[in-house]
Amino acid sequence: MGIALFGGVNYAASPDVAAADTRALDFKQSGLVAIQEGGRRKPVDTFAKEALIRVTGRSTYTDKDSRRWQPNDFVLSALLETHDWKSEPMVLISSGELIDRLGLDKAQRRFPFAQLAGSPELQRIASEAQTLKRVEKPLDRVQQEALSVSDRLTLLARVMDGSALLIVPAPASETDPWVDPSASSKYYSDAQFAPAQVQLRTMANAYVNGDAFNFSRAVSQLRENLRSLSPSIYPQEQKLRLEYFYNHFNGFYRAIWCYGIAFLIVLVAHFRRGFGERGHVRAFESGDMSPHSKVNALQLIGVAVALLGLAFHAAGIVMRCMIGGRPPVTNMYESIIWVSFAVTFFGMIFFARYRAPVYLLAALPVTLIALLLVHQMPIAMPSSIDPLVPVLRDNFWLTIHVLTITLSYAAFALAMGFGHILLWRYARNPAAARADAPMHFWLYRVLQLGVLLLAAGTILGGVWANYSWGRFWGWDPKETWALIALLCYIVALHGRLAGWWTRFGLAVASVVCFLAVLMAWYGVNFVLGKGLHSYGFGIGGETYVATFIVLDLLFVGFAVWRYRTSKSVVAPVDEIEGERVAV
Repeated sequence: MGIALFGGVNYAASPDVAAADTRALDFKQSGLVAIQEGGRRKPVDTFAKEALIRVTGRSTYTDKDSRRWQPNDFVLSALLETHDWKSEPMVLISSGELIDRLGLDKAQRRFPFAQLAGSPELQRIASEAQTLKRVEKPLDRVQQEALSVSDRLTLLARVMDGSALLIVPAPASETDPWVDPSASSKYYSDAQFAPAQVQLRTMANAYVNGDAFNFSRAVSQLRENLRSLSPSIYPQEQKLRLEYFYNHFNGFYRAIWCYGIAFLIVLVAHFRRGFGERGHVRAFESGDMSPHSKVNALQLIGVAVALLGLAFHAAGIVMRCMIGGRPPVTNMYESIIWVSFAVTFFGMIFFARYRAPVYLLAALPVTLIALLLVHQMPIAMPSSIDPLVPVLRDNFWLTIHVLTITLSYAAFALAMGFGHILLWRYARNPAAARADAPMHFWLYRVLQLGVLLLAAGTILGGVWANYSWGRFWGWDPKETWALIALLCYIVALHGRLAGWWTRFGLAVASVVCFLAVLMAWYGVNFVLGKGLHSYGFGIGGETYVATFIVLDLLFVGFAVWRYRTSKSVVAPVDEIEGERVAV
């Protein structure tokens, strides 16, 4: 059991003793202890947070007695058996179909370890899935979820028995596996490990008794003792503290608040500006969207708050780069936080260039929704900083290809937000929307930027593919859908210049074509799950994405219906020629 790691400290052996309240303890020092997990050396604080999210789907856990457990507190309690974690309904099952197959309560999503570990049906489904996986055959959703649940049970079991606590460093090589304290004899003599063992015992006693002073002191000394075992292998203190700070700084969460507040301020300022002397709202029909419109004080406040959000957002991205030693674009979570940052960044650039607040009205909600989405889906899009797979271990190509592709996604996402504003205006007043040439010009500019970036990124991807896989193009699903997305936007831009469709058609295309980007970005990895880009594969989120697509297409259909049934005056014939000159 995990208590063996702490020299025989066994709180569970005294069930009549009331458990000390450990919520007042300072877990910073214990969180700074280094651990090897998932192919990376990182603070225990990171491991505890990721473990709790993987098991429960949440970064904190509220038990049956309504006590809220923080990650570090949970890990130590599970190790020392100060709480009956096996009976806590905490293991997540995200598939309702699997819950039904196991005969569990459909009203629940989390179940006790003891109940699931003893389920023969779960073991049978997981075994079948493992067999299919070994022969590289496709798995259905139930089988995939059964494997995930099995992994969660294994992780929780390893936390409780202490085998996951790999805090004893290897003595010679960075690639050698670390061990838990009970296996320290693999690398060190009893005399060498004795100081660390004493501090482990002291720390455990202090934790069980809720002794904050002795707990912090023992953990601090334990860190020094572990570092002294292998100074060249143990992570630098500065790097551990940086990752701990990143975990608790919550830069992306702070950015969400800033973006939300900024959007409300800019929106209120925009509508206030649209009130005429008669008191009727003309925010989206007025001429205040011209390139020469002045930005009022309230809008400047919104811009300042948005810039603060960008600063928090950028700080989080920079810290991830420093911790991982690579650009933050190797999984879905990282690509979304990067693309969402770039959306608002591009919005700020276009706002500064054209003095058009509508760019912020388009960018801020897109960024806000993207960040909220990844924070609501920690299982489907884990935030862990994982080591690179071999094909990605070339930071030059990773940087120029993947960053260029994802920046194009950001430009298209901004155009999609812009297109929604235009379609809303068309749905409200088609005649006024048609007459607003600057709005269509600005949309065209954003689409041009996206096409340029996607074309460059696709070509660079071919060069990298030739370098990594020995061929420039292989019709891999990811490559194919990137090409389809590029062709969709090229057709949209060319068709507008050629006069195949009106400005309204370009607004529709800016929204509908983004579905091709969504397929290349999300669909290939999470729906198809095939191809050489397997390092980005995952499961989950289909309901959210499908709901968005359906609602978006309904909105587009409504705008088209309003546009076609409107009895407004048709736009002048020379509209296309004027726009050709403008673009």
